[in-house]
Amino acid sequence: MSLDHLNSVPGVTAQPEAATSQFVFNHTMLRVKNIERSLDFYTRVLGFSLVEKRDFAEAQFSLYFLALVDKSTIPTDDKARTTWMKSMPGVLELTHNHGTENDADFAYHDGNSDPRGFGHICVSVPDIHAACERFETLGVDFQKRLTDGRMKSIAFIKDPDGYWVEIIQPDL
Repeated sequence: MSLDHLNSVPGVTAQPEAATSQFVFNHTMLRVKNIERSLDFYTRVLGFSLVEKRDFAEAQFSLYFLALVDKSTIPTDDKARTTWMKSMPGVLELTHNHGTENDADFAYHDGNSDPRGFGHICVSVPDIHAACERFETLGVDFQKRLTDGRMKSIAFIKDPDGYWVEIIQPDL
């Protein structure tokens, strides 16, 4: 089905209402078992910058907000940084429930086994072959390499909790 056809399907709005014109898809939240391992993966392996951290000691959890931005663009003033972060697209929120890292049997459901639900997040890279070679060198777990299956222009890697991260290149 073409996009034009889909825009005529009941329930699909071909032209969003003006009231939604400044809405921004801001963030996705993933629960993580071991925050050190997750922060290492998302910052060192994928290049995210830690934008903000919020602790909720009484409820025993912390939130970590990350984005693919140059650290020098992150406002240093707390209020300005929070406003900036809440207005930008593509933020990743990692939620760490304190103590989960100490439970050897604890794991979050990644959504890609039954019962299926959440699927993956996606990161676009300028050179998918170079990125995948780097992931191999870093020992990153792959769900799907470029050479696997019929779709040779996408790869899937796994974060420390088993969540899938699709890797794409815009011009492929």
